[in-house]
Amino acid sequence: MGRVTAATLAGMLGAVDASMPAYRWLFLAMRALIANGRILHGTALPSERDAVQALGLSRTTVSRAYSELRDAGYASARRGSGTIAQLPGGPVSGGAEPLPLGGFGPMPGSRALDLTCAAPNAPAGMIAEFEAALEQLPRYAATMGYYPLGIEPLRAALAEQYTRKGLPTSPEQIIVTSGALSSVAAAGRAVIGRGQAVLAETPTYPNSLLALKAHGARTAAVPIGPEGSDLEQIAEALQRISPAVMLCLPDFHNPVGTLLDDAGRERWAAELDRAGTVGIVDETCAELWLDERPEVLPMAAFSRNLISVGSASKSHWGGLRLGWIRAPRHLAGALARSRMSMDLGAPVLEQLVLANALASQSALSPATREELRGNRDWMIGELGKVLPDWEPNRPAGGLSLWCHLPQPRSSALARRLKGILLAPGATFAVEGHGLEHYMRLPFAQDRSQLEQALPAIAAAWRQVAA
Repeated sequence: MGRVTAATLAGMLGAVDASMPAYRWLFLAMRALIANGRILHGTALPSERDAVQALGLSRTTVSRAYSELRDAGYASARRGSGTIAQLPGGPVSGGAEPLPLGGFGPMPGSRALDLTCAAPNAPAGMIAEFEAALEQLPRYAATMGYYPLGIEPLRAALAEQYTRKGLPTSPEQIIVTSGALSSVAAAGRAVIGRGQAVLAETPTYPNSLLALKAHGARTAAVPIGPEGSDLEQIAEALQRISPAVMLCLPDFHNPVGTLLDDAGRERWAAELDRAGTVGIVDETCAELWLDERPEVLPMAAFSRNLISVGSASKSHWGGLRLGWIRAPRHLAGALARSRMSMDLGAPVLEQLVLANALASQSALSPATREELRGNRDWMIGELGKVLPDWEPNRPAGGLSLWCHLPQPRSSALARRLKGILLAPGATFAVEGHGLEHYMRLPFAQDRSQLEQALPAIAAAWRQVAA
């Protein structure tokens, strides 16, 4: 069982909000820390005496706040252990990003550690974001609630975000969806005929390929190197295959983690135009920079034939289930019709939450970015100790390491592990096989989970590599 010290709790809480009674502030602030995952379910809270000393509050204030936590279901008193943080009803199993591994992550109730998922948990403050959105909801509750292209505040906020990045965009070019995968699927329906070819770099994000293949597209692959997209090979493949569409991931490529510069984006866009190929640009990871904010333009700034898709899943929270399409003007009608053939709109409340977050120009919080950066550097250091013959990259952004293995045993390692789920390199291959020299290791999970996983991965590797 973990434990949070009184000094650590004081640092998490910050200054007292003098606009409300002190006990109420302490209760609300601690509830938010537990609800947002800053204090994990099952963690022992400081004793009331220690909290009084560290926080500079009265014993009566702290006791009442702890009592309110217990009454609300966010804490319990355990003999011999003091007060234990908890989530009402307990944490729900699952909730990870499904990948085509023959299943959908751990089964309900499973204690398996899921390292197939590269996505952060909900950030601190998410509960408050929903509470603020609820205050705006009555305006929309007076209507039937169908907004198939998205509510206007969200479309305007997304258009402003693109314009701020150097790609002038109007709200009419924005189509809100239920995630980047839905955006890719809608784009595919709009511009790909059955049996036409889709070109993608290998490795690539597998769910996007599945969405396009489900529409009847044929897939073709071009390799991506450890340093990034190979523009010479891309140009050759475009001329040879003449695909209807190419899936492009220039922003912290998943899983390789590379970032393409402006010169590369301009060349890639020109090659697509020369081949008469529509590019679907997946920008899901664009805001996931960890070292320095990249000074690059959106790839669609270099061609009017590029469809940009994005998502709130990685930059905000997967539970929002929101994505978007930034449409070229001449394709906006076709994309809108395609999107409306899939469903009649995303939930209004979640759209309000995201609109507010974008209006404040908040994506990853500084605390989340710092935690991800620390996890990345820690994992690279630990791999050097427990698996010194592995060669991980050091991505400047994204949520995972792409590790080169000394032997082609990636799938064998994933099968060998007990209680840990890993996505082998073949999961990310366009052909569905190969890349056995590679393994993706997400670092977005809680550090304690990563500390548990790496020794087990090292032990399993010694068995399969013998």
